[in-house]
Amino acid sequence: MSRDFYTLDELVQTLGRDRRQVEKLINRGIIPGRRIGGEWRFNEIEVTHWLEQDLRGLDDQGLAQLEQSQQSSELNELSPIEALLQVETCEVPLDAGTRPAVLQALLEVAGRTWHVWDPASVLKAVKEREDVMSTAFENGVAIPHPRNPLPEALGQSVIAFGRTLSGIPFGAPRRQLTDLFFLVLARDAATHLQILARLGRILNRSGFVDQLRNTETARAAYDLLLEADRQVGS
Repeated sequence: MSRDFYTLDELVQTLGRDRRQVEKLINRGIIPGRRIGGEWRFNEIEVTHWLEQDLRGLDDQGLAQLEQSQQSSELNELSPIEALLQVETCEVPLDAGTRPAVLQALLEVAGRTWHVWDPASVLKAVKEREDVMSTAFENGVAIPHPRNPLPEALGQSVIAFGRTLSGIPFGAPRRQLTDLFFLVLARDAATHLQILARLGRILNRSGFVDQLRNTETARAAYDLLLEADRQVGS
């Protein structure tokens, strides 16, 4: 799509949901949109931001529907984990004890791919996103990412993972500490949403977060993530 908005039909396709359900959410003002010339228009960035919050409450079926509705040109039918995570972009332990240090360290790990062309701009964008609202969850996981895709700063979308030796304050609800971090750097909204949905499905698996927390090397964390990714399936 060459423009920055969705029509109603395109929104339904993007969300992968029943049209009547989508219309109900629009009429309730839950999905951001506006009427122009008597027809609904939905800003792509606004919809992406809404989805980021909405997917926190989705179950595996809802996450799978969202993942399958996205059409990323980068992934070539591979899962985002298989396509974009590498053992070189995993760091266990991650040597950082504060939020700024975590973000800087994760960016350096992502930079091993040589696909981060403008690290200063990427780091600024990720920090700004965290300042708006923390990406940390109550289970000790955080998924920092820029507020908007950065196609000019990246040669390819990248996922980096790091586990700190102990939990640090990262803005999680109820002041829970965070020790598992996924840096998500995407070149477009579809890839971004597909990554978030896939990670959500993996992290929601019973016992998986504890297993990941117990890994002692980057290779062990990478292998565990890849195996969970295969078990999740399509």
